[in-house]
Amino acid sequence: MIILSKATDYLEQVYNVIEHRDPNQPEFLEAVHDFFKTMTPVFEAHPEYIDANILERLTEPERVIQFRVPWLDDAGHARVNRGFRVQFNSAIGPYKGGLRLHPSVNLSIVKFLGFEQIFKNALTGLPIGGGKGGSDFDPKGKSDNEIMRFCQSFMTELSKYIGLDTDVPAGDIGVGGREIGFLYGQYKRLRGADRGILTGKGLSYGGSLARTEATGYGLAYYTDEMLKANGLNFAGQRVAISGAGNVATYAIQKVTELGGKVLTCSDSNGYVVDENGIDFEVVKQIKEVERGRIKEYADRVDSATYNEGSVWSARLAYDIALPCATQNEIDGDKAQIVIANGAKAVAEGANMPSTPEAIAAYQAAKVLYGPAKAANAGGVAVSALEMSQNSMRLSWTFDEVDARLKKIMQAIFEQSVAAADEYDVSGDYLSGANIAGFTKVADAMMAQGLV
Repeated sequence: MIILSKATDYLEQVYNVIEHRDPNQPEFLEAVHDFFKTMTPVFEAHPEYIDANILERLTEPERVIQFRVPWLDDAGHARVNRGFRVQFNSAIGPYKGGLRLHPSVNLSIVKFLGFEQIFKNALTGLPIGGGKGGSDFDPKGKSDNEIMRFCQSFMTELSKYIGLDTDVPAGDIGVGGREIGFLYGQYKRLRGADRGILTGKGLSYGGSLARTEATGYGLAYYTDEMLKANGLNFAGQRVAISGAGNVATYAIQKVTELGGKVLTCSDSNGYVVDENGIDFEVVKQIKEVERGRIKEYADRVDSATYNEGSVWSARLAYDIALPCATQNEIDGDKAQIVIANGAKAVAEGANMPSTPEAIAAYQAAKVLYGPAKAANAGGVAVSALEMSQNSMRLSWTFDEVDARLKKIMQAIFEQSVAAADEYDVSGDYLSGANIAGFTKVADAMMAQGLV
């Protein structure tokens, strides 16, 4: 007969409630399940969290908004998409989190992203709560005018629910400077100028230097701290990166500056391998300026080859893996390939890119593992710094913002290590990040009563 502890029993009961309520939300259930697996020592040490039913309260969003987004395409046809905003938790500050435009967007994905955002934001040490949003609209293949009309319609509805001290969205997949500009323009048209209402803005209307680079740079800074804590560094290391969007592009730049050789990048069609090291400037030109496909890199760089499929299926020797594309891009089988390829460390630039089976494989093989909620927090950290600059009506230099970002990422790693040590899971950076983020939010919720 198995006798469950009070903490284990509570975690199981709450998960069963969530699974019963949301049986058709696999991404959200995966995020919650993975998080709960690391929480037993916290609830054993703090039964007051059980008495206050903190977990059931924390896993139920404060507000979920779903709305229709009608827009007109260039052919004059009326089109309709779904818009979402999940305002998950505001215990430590206004909701903060990106807007994602991608055909895969649904309520489950937005809830998983918002749930992860709660703890990611708490780890930054900045006063921001967790939220996320977006639409199943696909910006690929759309004209600038179609994207503008969609963004204007989306913001017309979203503007009713956001505000400087309530909810400050940012960009995510499919939402870059162009989309943020259209969204902000419509908000200003409807509600008046308020430069702090969105982050990731252009520099000419309240944006922050280093915001574009922030997530990729932050990933590199976090990984560098994790490596140094284990007697390693980037110098001379072979690095595999997936993705070729904002995160991957600037991770390539910063890892190269830190002495690593980046061998790969990818998009949804395939990946390129460049044994001379991926050229950041070429990737930036193709993806940011031309909005092209990564296959074009191999057409321009003689030392590069292009292959269809996932970079994580490739048999290629490397020391460090940085998945920067999308959720669940590395499953258990691909993780075994990553390990066989020689990876000593994996740090996540995308949100939840590793499945539970992949994470278990890393841990069993003693691979250093930096989870997304810690390793990719650089973007939201600089978004919060952008909010601060907007509030003070000033702009910091690139070097000032970059220095603050580096300190934040170092502090996130240090918090994770300290929390893991405190709860007797030393070396487990996933548990450490979860615990450090959770306890900050939970204590704030406890102080504010049953709300």
